[in-house]
Amino acid sequence: MSKGILSRALRAERGGIVVRAIAAAALAAMACGVHAQTIQELYDAARAYDATYLGALAQYDSAQYRLEQSRALLRPQVGLAANATRTEYDLPILDRRRSNNTGAQVNASQPLYNRQSSVTITQSERAYEVAAYDLQAAEQDLIVRVTQAYFDVLAAQDTLGTAQANRTSINEQLASAKRNFEVGTATITDTREAQARFDLATAQEIAANNDLLVRRIALDQLVGRTDVTPTPLKAGVDLLKIAPTNVDQWVSQTEVSPNVRRAALGYEIAQLETTKARAGHLPTVALVAAAGNANATGNYPPTQLGNSTQAQIGVQLNVPLFAGFAIQNRVKETISLEEKARNDLEAARRTVTQATRQAYFTVQSGEAQVKALEAAEASSKLALEATELGYKVGVRVNIDVLNAQTQLYTTQRDLAQARYNVIIGNLRLRQAAGTLKPEDITAVNRLVAP
Repeated sequence: MSKGILSRALRAERGGIVVRAIAAAALAAMACGVHAQTIQELYDAARAYDATYLGALAQYDSAQYRLEQSRALLRPQVGLAANATRTEYDLPILDRRRSNNTGAQVNASQPLYNRQSSVTITQSERAYEVAAYDLQAAEQDLIVRVTQAYFDVLAAQDTLGTAQANRTSINEQLASAKRNFEVGTATITDTREAQARFDLATAQEIAANNDLLVRRIALDQLVGRTDVTPTPLKAGVDLLKIAPTNVDQWVSQTEVSPNVRRAALGYEIAQLETTKARAGHLPTVALVAAAGNANATGNYPPTQLGNSTQAQIGVQLNVPLFAGFAIQNRVKETISLEEKARNDLEAARRTVTQATRQAYFTVQSGEAQVKALEAAEASSKLALEATELGYKVGVRVNIDVLNAQTQLYTTQRDLAQARYNVIIGNLRLRQAAGTLKPEDITAVNRLVAP
């Protein structure tokens, strides 16, 4: 048989396999693609369901009320006091006597100067900002978790599809080896090698199917839905590029990172705590006022019966003189805690800088890996075609074809995973630098939205 005829027969045989694989994929898409969800849809669902994010949101909401509580320290305080008593007297030289006394008094105070309360309010304002950065960090974490779970499912689907296609191809090769053995053009070794590969491919398919199930459960749990089917990437889509393209520019943005900002605010709060401790030596001044009414009835003592009213207003000054060295030791304690907060801030900066650099080079390496795997996929296809042709003409054995098939499917699986890793890595880079925003999900959604 001429080499041209063999080549056409080979293409026809491989074309049949491809057609069947495409048909199977189309049927699968029809079965599950009708209700496929984009990553934007699933992120919106997760924002309304994920317990970790909702907990951070509730914590943020509570912080504003804590701030208002501290502001009340410099606001007027008003209270009402009332009393009612009945007294009976049993005197030796008098008849039994009694008296009834009732009264009510309104007390009010307005702080005029209290340095400790003023500093406490400023600390609460900083703590409110910390809660805002905590919420921002939780939102960034949710973006990454949803994206990771989304592409984990897609990767598991790709792995299962690769395993199924590999098993189908090996089955075709097994059938071919059996036919060749029956007609005497191949040895039993080819059949046994193909059978071993087929059994291994079956086991890999089972494992891939189970992994897909586990990944789906994780995604369902995250977004609060069942039977979630992610929309795959568009064919031939251009992946997100790193911008800016210099790692030092990314590092320069890390001051806006929630982790750095929380540490910076923690240092500022510690400094304010020292200021508040030193204010323990300072006097406090408050405007105080009171107004009341008292009424006495009965028959004893007669000089105290009747109704009376009183009102007073004044300025109250409190000057601390000696507190057993408590204030001095409190100041020393806060100075040490201030130094700790300063070191925590420096540690946060270093950690964020390191994480940003690592994330940048990981994405950069991932982009290069995608290009390399794309070239490897093209080479593997040509290698498989050449190996199959060599097998037909007798210069290659069955195991060579099986190895070439496995190499092609493994390369295709690794290429899909590398693309997902670049997308996720880009988001992780933004998260490390502190610039990740919900709008970045929209950019990723353009890669998968139909």
